[in-house]
Amino acid sequence: MNMQKIAGLAAAAMVAGALAPLAAQTKTVTGEQTTITASVEAIDHGNRTVTLKGPKGNYVTIAVPANVTRFDSIKVGDKLTATYYENIVLNVLKPGEKPKDTAEAAVTRSDSTKPGATASKQRTITAEITAIDMKVPSISFKGPNGWAYSSKVEDKNALSKVKVGDKVDITWTEALLIGFDTPKK
Repeated sequence: MNMQKIAGLAAAAMVAGALAPLAAQTKTVTGEQTTITASVEAIDHGNRTVTLKGPKGNYVTIAVPANVTRFDSIKVGDKLTATYYENIVLNVLKPGEKPKDTAEAAVTRSDSTKPGATASKQRTITAEITAIDMKVPSISFKGPNGWAYSSKVEDKNALSKVKVGDKVDITWTEALLIGFDTPKK
């Protein structure tokens, strides 16, 4: 997920009135969860890549990390199921709280006898509200590494609960669960 999508979800949370009065505000915004089935079309063992054909006929080549130990058991024609999940947690900081800019990632292999894994990553940044325009209505943020984002907001009431200069921690989590299906006989 890119930072624009994250900020878009953050703005969507505000649209829904997610930011309550400034006393210890925290809100989780559940993002998308998508499940697809794809087939293995090609395997490059030397480069540890697998080319998949998705349900709409699109092809994508993915790199398989070295810690996926059952890579050699993947065969052309195998079917896999992939589920993608994301969510956002917003928290308006209290005065004096330190800003955050952290990232973590992990890959956990499946307990199944078939190849599979869950890859996840989590990122937290502190963004500052730089502008609120009640006429549009819209909100603008700036964050670390030159990140900036502006978005329309449908719920003016949500904007009335924050002000320019407020700092907001935005934590987003993404997970991708991949598992191979048992062939039907």
